[in-house]
Amino acid sequence: MTGTTPQSPSNPGEKTDVVIMWVDDQFDGYQAQLAQYARTTHDTNPNRTRDNLELLRYCLRSLDAHLPEMRHLYLFTQRPQVPPWLNAEHPDLRLVHHDAVMDPAIQPTFNSFSIMSHVHLLPGLSDQYLFFEDDMMLARPGLMQAMQRDGMPISFFKQKTTKNADALDPVKDGPWNHALANANRVLNDTWGDKPRAYAIHGPRLFDKSAVAGLVEQFSEDFAKTRATRFRDGSNLPLEYFYPHAMVEQGAAVPCTPEESAAMEGYASLENVLPWTWFQLWNMKRRAPFCYTLNDSFGPRPNKRVERLVRRWLEREFPAPSRFER
Repeated sequence: MTGTTPQSPSNPGEKTDVVIMWVDDQFDGYQAQLAQYARTTHDTNPNRTRDNLELLRYCLRSLDAHLPEMRHLYLFTQRPQVPPWLNAEHPDLRLVHHDAVMDPAIQPTFNSFSIMSHVHLLPGLSDQYLFFEDDMMLARPGLMQAMQRDGMPISFFKQKTTKNADALDPVKDGPWNHALANANRVLNDTWGDKPRAYAIHGPRLFDKSAVAGLVEQFSEDFAKTRATRFRDGSNLPLEYFYPHAMVEQGAAVPCTPEESAAMEGYASLENVLPWTWFQLWNMKRRAPFCYTLNDSFGPRPNKRVERLVRRWLEREFPAPSRFER
């Protein structure tokens, strides 16, 4: 299978859909369902499912402010979840629940890798689509132009190399790192053994036909991924696998260190207030295209830090988006 080179996403008037996956672990019935299927502490980690800061609200505000190329917003979530503040009837919104495109046999799923592998199947999705996580905010205009160079999409990586399976601790290293190592195995088996960098915490531009081609070519690996209800070392994480595969196929170019630094802003939200304040200040000082506010609170978020972050979000993104009630 050869890669499909995406059409230039910055053509005047061209519109691109945005997809966001979202969950709120306080939604009625979710905790009971989670407890029914969970097997390890990784499965119940609240850092990945908590919605205490309503980050999705600010993500949508940022897109309204800085992404005029956005056509439709797709919110992909578990039925019957809907954010209470969201105007689900807005004509630019496509609210899609998992059961619209996912096999009933693999539901419910709590595995973001599994969910991600279905995104390209969303009804009516544009040929090129942007993927944002709900904790990402667009900080300034010009994103679509910054995601390509000389008409080619850019794959954005960190200046840090991932570990292969033989370098991981079976216990201390969690499902995320083991899944990246599994992706390295598939990449190395297919395109040759080499060091592979982490993908940045930032938005990704996908080509729908290219994703479908990878899912078909590596059908066994994606079938395993889709069949696991939680992240697992047997998984193939598309958000890491895709940018590497596109470079290997000649359908994308790897970023320069400068392009990576300009795209990614990252702050780890932790219970130590001065440290979180410094990270937010430093991230804004750098003026990247995207802010990512990663939940690292642990089981009990510090209320003072929550208030600090909410004030920061309101200052950065004060105007309600078209999607708010």
